[in-house]
Amino acid sequence: MLQTPKVVLIGVNINNQKFFNESMTELKNLAVACQFEIVGIVEQNLKTPNLSYYIGSGKTEEVQRLMDYTAAEILIFNNELSPSQLRNLEKLFDCEILDRTALILEIFAKRAKTKEAKLQVEMAHLQYLLPRIIGAGQALSRQGGGTGGAGNRSRGEGEQKRELDRRRIIDKKNKIRQELELISRYRATQRKKRSSSGLPLVALVGYTNAGKSSLMNALIEEYSGAIDKKVLEKDLLFATLDTAVREINLPDNKRFLLADTVGFVSDLPHDLVKAFRSTLEEVREADLLLHVIDISNSNYLHQIKITDSTLKQIGADKIPVIKVYNKADLTDFSPPYLGVENDIYISAKKKIGLNELSQLICNEIFKKYIDCKMLIPYDCGKVIGYINKHAHVKMMKYQHEGVALHLSCSEADFRRYQQYIYQPAPPGQEHS
Repeated sequence: MLQTPKVVLIGVNINNQKFFNESMTELKNLAVACQFEIVGIVEQNLKTPNLSYYIGSGKTEEVQRLMDYTAAEILIFNNELSPSQLRNLEKLFDCEILDRTALILEIFAKRAKTKEAKLQVEMAHLQYLLPRIIGAGQALSRQGGGTGGAGNRSRGEGEQKRELDRRRIIDKKNKIRQELELISRYRATQRKKRSSSGLPLVALVGYTNAGKSSLMNALIEEYSGAIDKKVLEKDLLFATLDTAVREINLPDNKRFLLADTVGFVSDLPHDLVKAFRSTLEEVREADLLLHVIDISNSNYLHQIKITDSTLKQIGADKIPVIKVYNKADLTDFSPPYLGVENDIYISAKKKIGLNELSQLICNEIFKKYIDCKMLIPYDCGKVIGYINKHAHVKMMKYQHEGVALHLSCSEADFRRYQQYIYQPAPPGQEHS
């Protein structure tokens, strides 16, 4: 049985950063999500990072004593290290060094399940590795997307092969890019098919572990009853990487597609966002975003800014948004509670506020639904069945010529069955 790698976390607070404590707490959670055992934490305040080791020379001695005492195998820095700092630290401590970016890549490598996710993680990893091939030791040997456990990596062959490593990385990136382009075209075809169905797309976005998957499962269970369609739900950072799309059927026959996407985090590696761009296309193509926020988290305002910034980075900042303040049952708010504009406070876990949320969703995505009247002949049973299933039928009346319906339907269905649209004559003029 493999032992859990022991790690020491190191954070440097440059110029008294405002969210340093929150960032260190998040680093702890990231390490736990990567299945590491945290045996020590070292922090230091500096005006500028040390050019050689990022931390001061006195701090390196403290770290070495802590490593000797705890038998730590890995050092994890909360800051991004330069290639030379990475090389110097590996030589100094003779152990594996991870910065925040590398740690997030480790987590993604362990979580990736589908071929697309694995390729995307591998692409981001190779992009991260490329400028660091000047480093010696383990940094040179980290080929491939799935890392398979940080403690089992072999040492690299050294700087004498850096040009060969560089060419190998570039060749591998090109191959992965080609594979991802094929998958991206397939996903685009899927999106086109869904778009042709006329169903609006609603995407869940937000900080990792805010409760997006919990909300998706709550809506599936409440309105679709398809328990087998539920997604992975776990109290863990980056519990899910793959986008899942499910159909939600509301009581009034209104339907929409709901997409669950990868969560965001502060300092999410740019290369990782870039690699996952095809997956995040679901967000960019959405008609509405549900920005899920953990209101019980004291740092939720900062997490909102991070999410907004990431949405802007992927070109999804112009899409209408409903802010969904989740876990409100753990605060002084009493869910369901409607805030200003489209804000709503709910509890996905306790299924409180789902009806109110679905109404907000309907108000936004079904603005273009058309109220009309149709008269459908009795021999068009399939049309009547379709309308009953896919439109909101407000009134149905059996007449001599056929079934008279007062309904609200999508623009696509209105155009599809325009031949049945009619305006009933005013009372008293039916037979004039």
